[in-house]
Formats: sequence, C-alpha cells, structure tokens
Amino acid sequence: MAILNKIRQRSLFLILVIALALFSFVLADLFKNSSGFSSKSQNVVATINGVDIDRDEFMNRVENAQRQYGNSMSSTQAMNTVWDQEVRKAVFEAQYEELGLTVERDYIRNLLSQSLGGFEEFKNDAGAFDENKLNEFIANLKAIEPETALLNGSPINYEAWTNFEANIAATGKEQMYTNMVRAGLIGTLADGELDYKLENDNVDIRFVQIPFASIPDSTITVSQSDIKAYVNKNKEKYEVDESRDMFFVQFKEEPSLEDEEAVKNEVITLINGKVDNPTTTEIDETEIGFKDTKDESTFLAEHSAVKLYDGFVFKSALPATIADTVYKMNIGDVYGPYKDANFYKATKLIETKQVPDSAKVRHILIPFVGATRVDAAVTKTDAEAKKTADSIYAAIRANRSKFKALLDLSSDKVSNENDGEIEFAFTDSYAPEFRDFSFENKVGDLQVVKTAFGYHIIEILSQGERQKAVKVGNLSLPIEPSEQTIDDVYNRTSKFEIAVTNGVFQDVAQESGYAVKPVSNIKELDESIPGLGSQRAMVRWAFEDGVKVGSVKRFNIQGGGYAVAVVTAINKKGLMTPEKASVTALPAIRKEKKAALIKERVSGNTLEEVSASEGQTIKTAAAVNMKNPTLSGAGREPYIVGAAFGLQEGQTSKLLSGNLGMYMIQVTKINYAAELPSYQAAANRVSTAKSSNVSTVLFNALRESAKIEDNRATFY
Repeated sequence: MAILNKIRQRSLFLILVIALALFSFVLADLFKNSSGFSSKSQNVVATINGVDIDRDEFMNRVENAQRQYGNSMSSTQAMNTVWDQEVRKAVFEAQYEELGLTVERDYIRNLLSQSLGGFEEFKNDAGAFDENKLNEFIANLKAIEPETALLNGSPINYEAWTNFEANIAATGKEQMYTNMVRAGLIGTLADGELDYKLENDNVDIRFVQIPFASIPDSTITVSQSDIKAYVNKNKEKYEVDESRDMFFVQFKEEPSLEDEEAVKNEVITLINGKVDNPTTTEIDETEIGFKDTKDESTFLAEHSAVKLYDGFVFKSALPATIADTVYKMNIGDVYGPYKDANFYKATKLIETKQVPDSAKVRHILIPFVGATRVDAAVTKTDAEAKKTADSIYAAIRANRSKFKALLDLSSDKVSNENDGEIEFAFTDSYAPEFRDFSFENKVGDLQVVKTAFGYHIIEILSQGERQKAVKVGNLSLPIEPSEQTIDDVYNRTSKFEIAVTNGVFQDVAQESGYAVKPVSNIKELDESIPGLGSQRAMVRWAFEDGVKVGSVKRFNIQGGGYAVAVVTAINKKGLMTPEKASVTALPAIRKEKKAALIKERVSGNTLEEVSASEGQTIKTAAAVNMKNPTLSGAGREPYIVGAAFGLQEGQTSKLLSGNLGMYMIQVTKINYAAELPSYQAAANRVSTAKSSNVSTVLFNALRESAKIEDNRATFY
C-alpha cells in the first residue's frame, strides 16, 4: 500500500518520464531513417525525369487495376503494370515538351471516330459515324453527372469519359511522335544494295576445324583472378542490381495417414448412418445414412463438400476408375468409400433413364431487360417478353410453316442464319431448361421455355440414339490436416527456427532431415520465391535495414504451413562476384585458353598440314553467305564466314578462333551476285525491317536514358 501511495504522489513525474521515452523512440526512428523528415519521400512513389509520381494517385491506379483484372493479377503485378504505364507516359511526355508537340481537338475527334466508329450509339440511319450523335452523348453525360449512361452495353459516367478522351489523346500523341521517328528510319538504295549482296554474294570454301571439345575441360585450370579479369573486361555482361541470396526450409500442413484414415471412417459413418442407442430411451439418436436417405439433395448439402448435381450423365462422364461399377449398380446402391485426389468419396446411384445422345431443335428467342447477355437495345420486361413468346407459340402451333417467317423476331442471330436450328449433344453445356426440354420430350413437341437468356419457342426436330443415363450423388469429404497435425507442424517449425537462430542453418536442417532449398538473386521488387510462389513479405524482409547475412525469420505460406528463411548473401549493385559470374565466365575463359593452346601447338601453314598434324578431315562448304553465316558440318560461325569474305580466291587464312573451335580456311571460289538495275525493292525491305519494331525499341531507348528515382519498394 505504501508503494502505491508513493506512485500516486509521483504520477506527474512518471507521466513525464513515459512521454520523454516515447518522444526519444520516435526521434530514434526518424534518425534511423532520415527520409522520415521529408514529406516528399512519404508521398512520392518515384521521380522520372524530374516529374514526381504521387503516392496516393499511384496507389489508386493500382487498386483500379486489381479490380479490373480480379484474381488473375496480384497486387505486385498490378503495381508493376501501372509502373510501366507511368514510366511510358513520363518518358514520352518529356519528348513532347521538348518538341512542343500537342494534339489539337480536331485530331482527337478523328481518333474518337476511329475508335468508336463501330458503336451503334454513334451511327446515323445510313450506318455511318455521326459526330453530332457523339456530341449529344457527351453533353448528356455532362448533364447527368455523376449518373451513368450505357455505351456499347457498359455503364460510363462523365468522369470516366474524360479519362477515356485523355487516354485517346495520349495514344494519338505517342502515335504522332513514333511516326516522326519511323519516318527517319528509311532504307536507302545503298542499304538495299548492301542487304542484297549480304544475302546473294557467296563463297565456296575448304576448311579444317579443330574443335574446342577435343581438349577436355578438366585439363584447363581457371583461377579466381582469371574470372575477375574476364568480368572486368566484359563489365556490360556482368552488371547486376542489388539482390539477396537465401536458403529456406518449407513446413507444409499436409494430412497425415491418420488424418486420411479419420476422413475415410467419417465417410463410412455417413454412408451407414447411426443406429439409436437403446439404453437412452429418452433420446432418439437415429441418424439416416447416405445409403438410406430419400432426400439426397438435402443430405449432401448438409454433409458433403459437393452438392447434388440434379441431372443425368452418360457413362463416359463418370470417373474412369468407378464408371463400370456404378453403371452396373442397382438404384440405391452405394460405392465407396474410395480415394479420389484429395477427397474420400462415396457414389450413390439415384436414378436411371434412357435419353437421346443428341438432339436437333429450332428456336426463337425473345429476351427481356436483365437477361443474360442481353443487347442494350432490348426494352421488353419479363412479362412483355412472355406475352410476345406466347403469341408466337400460338401462331406456330396453328401453322408450323410460319416458323421461318417469324425468325426475324428472334434475337439469336447465330441460329437465325441456319433457320433457327441448333444441333447439340446431351453432354454439351446449354441452359438446363433448354437441354431438359430438348431431350426429355418427343420429336415434334413444341413449347415456350424460359431460361436465363429469355423466352424460347422450341420445336424438337430430331433426336439421336437413346442410351442409359444415370443420376448419381457424390458424398465427398476433403482430406485435410487435423488440428493435431497443424499443431505438430507449428511446433516443428518453431523448434527449427529457434535451433537455426543459434546454429548453422544447413547443419541443423541436415540433422533434422529437412530439405534446404536455395534461392539466388532475389531483387527488391520481386514477388515470387521459386518453390513457394507469391511471397512478397519474405522479399521485403530480406531488404529491410538491420537484416544481415545469417538473419533468420519464419513466414506463413500459401496453402498452409510455414517457411523458415535465412539470408546467405547480400549482393550490392555493381559487378557480379567471381563466384556468381563463373557460370557463364568459365566456359568463355576455357575457350580462350583452349584457343591459345591450339595456336601454340599448330605449326602447319596449309590445310593439308594442319589436317595431318591434328587428325582432322578437310571439309567443304558451298555458297556460304553473310546473311546466314553457317558452315555445313561445323555450325554457326559468323566470324569465320566474315573472314572468308576478306580473302582472295585461292587464298588460305591463318588459324582463326570461332564459336566452336579453331579454323583454317581456304576460299576456292567467290560468287558475286548479278547487279540489279534498281535496289529499291531491297531498300523497301530494309525500311520495313527497321520500322517494324520501332515502338518497342524507341520506348526502351527512352527508358534507358531517363533519370528514374524508384521508391516503390518503400510502399510495396
């Protein structure tokens, strides 16, 4: 009590101490990350050529992209998509500003007419694009703002329209700029002549190849200094961004054999039901099983992961492993339990009947507002569509020959081209009501049938061979890890995480019998980890301040379970280390050393001398050209072919280093192509080749030359 009184007496002092502690914590965090003092750093995703990309606007665009693409695009993929759009916009805008390039209103309207020319809303009576209709539509959108109107069946408001116009203008401006660049990428007559001669001038040669493979790799010694020298000599090939290397061990939440057995027993219990316990007379504990129930639909809805499919299927639609057995069962029989992928199942034969395997019908479709895939021009209500369908039905029933004459009233343009006729199999995906009428009634029957698409007037024209079809119910329970299994996985993960924090990751994993998986060159904005899938949290952690080589952390993984990861290397931006560069550098260095060895030992000056001393045959290659620099019997060797064109007829080269070996060549004949009266056709081909990919090459060049400060990793 005395202690409590002292605390109360000094409460103001304690409050001041706590406040100072909190303040110092905030200051420490700010000093740790000095960018915390900059409001710009917290509100700018990137700066491209001096233009800031606002964080809130960027994030809104990312959210919109995710909504647009749904589950097919992750947040990181959406972010990268928007990023590419922003970079493209920024680098091109810098060029427009420098050139003073603008897009006038008339040009935008011309682009709009090209983009919207096929929309019915903007066509006149002659079917041509009418700008007055476009103006009326825009004026109406502005007047009803923020309400929406339908455009080509989709809702749009005035704000969305202005965004659409802005995108059209941006596209038009980029087209103008790209076309200006493309106009400068012409093929001159000199280009055409050169291209023609590269393809048609050719030489016949004799050569000796001494393959690099003739010297075993094991005899060539490559040191770390060799690799380092090679990397420094070829810096452009070995420049890398900052990255991380990691090891991880995965702990999956997978069902054990005991879990599988438990699910199997549960299926058996559900099949047989539960018998009343006679010792508890006051309570009826009877539970009807799957085999005895008369209401399979309700039973499966309550007990199964798969609801009842209330339709009939042929034998071919049943799983191959059970088809023969189920097809021969009596109604009410149950087959199972049996394992199917990650489920234990039991299949009950509920009903059988004979149905045609195909049907041919003709129909007239009358849709209504709100029906599936209904055209925007449809105005009939459900009741009005039903009334129209009934009147058409009455007219056709009185005189079947009127069917074709009334097809103009049908909205199914596809079947109308075939007199309204449709032929389909029982197993094809059609509206259930449409299919049921077509297969469960007789040839010649006529009826009005409602589906999600509207009201159909259907006449059955013919039916295929009748076969036995079955209705089955599938009691299906997933094989999942039990709570005990999940707890065991958690405990094993925790023990491993603690052990590797105090020990060597690989040694602890090996002692425990866990597989260690390596991951290399993870970049700061990567999303996926090979073997784990989307794991953005792990990537962000690896790049956090304070994380160093040897840092360990546990992560949840998709589908259940955990991964324990350790950072094994922090790779700075710059030249690749000799260890990492060795994958590609080693073969190149070995080739250089083999070339030097071969040069040193070969003393002959003629093909015959080299052939004899090296035990290699003299080969020939005819009509070799520089457009396709390939030597028959040797492979693609552009340097060797180029050297051949530098020799005179009958002249022999020195020893030359190629892709696959060392060569000595002799030109036996030079075949010059006939001169053409004009090289314009060849020049045109060169021009087409230059301009075919100008858009991609131009953007890549502008992006590489742009000054980009990328802060995305701070926010994603």
